[in-house]
Amino acid sequence: MARPWEADPDTSFKRRLGRTPQELGNTTGTPDCPDIWELANGDIAVIGRDLTQSLGRILPDGVSIGSDERLVVIPRNMLIAAKPDIPSV
Repeated sequence: MARPWEADPDTSFKRRLGRTPQELGNTTGTPDCPDIWELANGDIAVIGRDLTQSLGRILPDGVSIGSDERLVVIPRNMLIAAKPDIPSV
């Protein structure tokens, strides 16, 4: 059975949502920066720390992680800074 949604590997990055990791103090300027991006097709890309192994063991009831998915964590201040850029509908 086909999934109702698939990530598009051929899309591109459109715009950052929120402020840069440097502006938020979430990085030292190295390439391992958390970030949130809107993609050209409207989907959202999140760059964060992969905690699939540790948090994946304690998921709430009804939550699962597919074999091709990862649980990533970003700083709270990053999502709050992105809120004005996220449409309400």
